[in-house]
Amino acid sequence: MTFVVLKPGDEVIESLLQLGIDSAQIIAIGGVERATVAYWNRETKQYEDHDFDEQLEVISLTGTIARSGDGHKVHAHVTLGRRDLTTIGGHLKRAVVYPTLEVMIIPIEPALVRHRDEDTGLDLL
Repeated sequence: MTFVVLKPGDEVIESLLQLGIDSAQIIAIGGVERATVAYWNRETKQYEDHDFDEQLEVISLTGTIARSGDGHKVHAHVTLGRRDLTTIGGHLKRAVVYPTLEVMIIPIEPALVRHRDEDTGLDLL
């Protein structure tokens, strides 16, 4: 297992990919100052992005790092808490850390590999 602490201004997905990890489970808590969270629409087979430009608590972030095509992909879902204690949840597309994000990275072997699923249009394990 690896433990990484992301700093203010770090972009979550980009920072995780830069670690060069082949396949892993990720678990994180902390905070972000901006986030794009998406909902996958079954009918349109498209993600519907929702942008949030506010301080949010990362109550839970879970997902995987896996091989996808010629590179790697982070697939993460997140629950974010607002100041009024309501929550936002969905597929994490982008987030900027503030003040910190504590990430546990648990390697997985054999390597996870994503492949295009023609029925859904998604890259699935």
